[in-house]
Amino acid sequence: MSKRQKPKILVVDDQPINIKLLQRKLERQGMDVLVAYNGRECLKIVEDTIPDLILLDIMMPEMDGIETCQHLKANPQTETIPIIFITAKASKEGKLEGLDAGAVDYITKPIDLDETLARVRTQLRLQDMFRENLELQERLGDVRKSAAVGAITQGIAHNLNNLLGVVVGYLDLIKNGYNSPDMVQRSVLLMDNAINRMVNIIRQLGTIANNERVELASHPVPELVDNSIERFKDDYEVPANVEILSELEPDTKISANAETFEIILGKLLINAWESYEKGTDDEARPIQLTARISRDRGPAMVEIKVIDRGTGISADVTDTLFEPFITTKTSVGRGMGLTIARHTMRNLEGEVTVKNNTDGPGVTATILHPV
Repeated sequence: MSKRQKPKILVVDDQPINIKLLQRKLERQGMDVLVAYNGRECLKIVEDTIPDLILLDIMMPEMDGIETCQHLKANPQTETIPIIFITAKASKEGKLEGLDAGAVDYITKPIDLDETLARVRTQLRLQDMFRENLELQERLGDVRKSAAVGAITQGIAHNLNNLLGVVVGYLDLIKNGYNSPDMVQRSVLLMDNAINRMVNIIRQLGTIANNERVELASHPVPELVDNSIERFKDDYEVPANVEILSELEPDTKISANAETFEIILGKLLINAWESYEKGTDDEARPIQLTARISRDRGPAMVEIKVIDRGTGISADVTDTLFEPFITTKTSVGRGMGLTIARHTMRNLEGEVTVKNNTDGPGVTATILHPV
């Protein structure tokens, strides 16, 4: 509500004298007043004009205030309009009945005009604060989006330049040593690796663009986990041994996109596999996966943890771990896996977190997915 606009107050009462008194008091305070003499008139008015607040009498013929309020709260277009009930019931039960129906406040008859004005102003101030908060969140979201786009753009340019430098460098080696088959073959393999990484960056960008419109279906979580582990081993060609400790019932299901879920869990598994020092034997790279239902943060969530005993997260990247192209690895062409995983899971009202273990070396990556 702009500060230049007069607040619109809808007064609903079957007693004309009450409407007249309230209308005069509110208009003298610079407010526009709409009037209705019953619940049906109220609903008809809000179809054309959304008021900033409704003063609603409870005791009315045909459709009383409680029923009118329930209709308003059931409509997405009107559910956020604050409603102050006018009630002749001074009992605690009568007041609770109005609050349970969705009212934000109540005033009792006989109406005290000054008290009513004070309560109206309080609700209008709260509405202003609510709108300002929404606008602030929207602006903050735009800033974050701009920052993310800038970070991704800068990361793409940096990584592609590095990879193109690799390709150009090996091309020069081939040009200068074309009579050495072994060197040419080695250079071609390394060039092919760099090009594949460039292709992977572009594919990951496609994942970010498409993950907001994935189709969801009901899947058993144990089946998703098993398929994710198999896919992880095939895609990354690693002989990992993942120990599964699950507290889930076999028929525990979530609404998910199987492809997206497997990719996200696969990214956490490959991070766990690569967390060990280079040259570590395969059998010395333990990965543990736990699964359970968690209610620690309110609604029930499937909690999947991927636990490694590798080198952990260094302090210099802890705060920026989920930013695009941040990586603890030395090779180029990496660094968007966690960005995509968290972005995708938050779109599904879940979460991805990564923290150093408190009981020893290594990292615990956690997926929280709504049940």
